[in-house]
Amino acid sequence: MLQQTQVKTVIPYWERWMHQLPDIRALAAAADESVLKLWEGLGYYSRARNLLRAAREIMTCHDGRFPEEFDQVLQLPGIGRYTAGAICSIAFNQPRPIVDGNIIRVLTRYFAVAGDPKSRDINADLWRRAEAWVQAAAVVGRLNGRACSDLNQAMMELGATLCTPTGPRCGDCPLRTGCAAFGSGRVDRFPERTRRVTTISLRYAMAIVEKSGKILVQQRATDAVNGGLWEFPHVELAVGNGGAAEPLAQWLRISSDEFRALGILRHSITHHRITQEIFAVQAGKRWRCAAEKAGRWVTRQELDTLALTGPLRRWVDRRLDAPI
Repeated sequence: MLQQTQVKTVIPYWERWMHQLPDIRALAAAADESVLKLWEGLGYYSRARNLLRAAREIMTCHDGRFPEEFDQVLQLPGIGRYTAGAICSIAFNQPRPIVDGNIIRVLTRYFAVAGDPKSRDINADLWRRAEAWVQAAAVVGRLNGRACSDLNQAMMELGATLCTPTGPRCGDCPLRTGCAAFGSGRVDRFPERTRRVTTISLRYAMAIVEKSGKILVQQRATDAVNGGLWEFPHVELAVGNGGAAEPLAQWLRISSDEFRALGILRHSITHHRITQEIFAVQAGKRWRCAAEKAGRWVTRQELDTLALTGPLRRWVDRRLDAPI
């Protein structure tokens, strides 16, 4: 949950999750929809789907016990080198390195590592440096039994609280005497800024279609972005100022004269900037189109039980309590 998400945001999610899914067995037995609903609003929903897949694999392949061997942890769905290292070092005190954004900042400043830390060679160098430190901690661990765990957690906390991107508190840093960037007065130069990813604008027209007191929703394919989440019927539009209602009306086979504009929802996913123009429309009892065949009719109360993206959920809670 803490990957890509702040601690203060995660706490209520964690508490709800642990109340409903207190162990691996409970998670493995949970329905996909209920897991996505618990995750609703955290984003990066592949994390929730991978958690579910991993729990089921642990029940099937590891007799319900979380594996402790690094290679076995690494094979679990959704777990890469960083996560496997974090689990094995923090939970099991193994000398496994981890390199995240905070640790990259600490290492590049301490050693004055120039260049793009995301480039293959420099990133590999940072992993080697992190491994050297945690291996040294393993030696110290003969005196302190949790040294590997303590080191990696301390490194992350150091980057999060003192060695911050801007305004680092170097005077309070326990590593300042050995820090090459601090010693040369170049802390603000590390890590070197990476080239910005070009943003992509996307524009959609979305319809809140009501018929006989129910609203039409559709579920995203599991292999799509935000896979498994629910949404309202929509069409993609050309980016620009062209009309949104008419293309949507043609697709739904309903006159645009029947549409009522509800507003515009703007949000971002990674480097995508998304604009959704939302309309309400009442469909006749005999109305039929492809959107209906691929969708599901739900009441307003049932809509609250479905997992939506965070921005869409907030919009629904704010705007859909009035009759369409």
